Amino acid sequence: MDPTELLPFLIPLIIVQAVLLIVTIRHILTHKTYRRGSRGLWLAVVIIGMQFWGPILYFLLGREED
Repeated sequence: MDPTELLPFLIPLIIVQAVLLIVTIRHILTHKTYRRGSRGLWLAVVIIGMQFWGPILYFLLGREED
């Protein structure tokens, strides 16, 4: 299989992942309270730990309701 055949599938996924990561990091840095964990923990989970699942976990488990 040629890698260029996968590009139409991979490019939208990469864009969605990058946008989700940026929105999540912005939200973590602009809020001071979290339901579970701390700012450092969530930054580590989102950036280092799990590239796609980290932001989703943050919005499900860590985000404090406004």
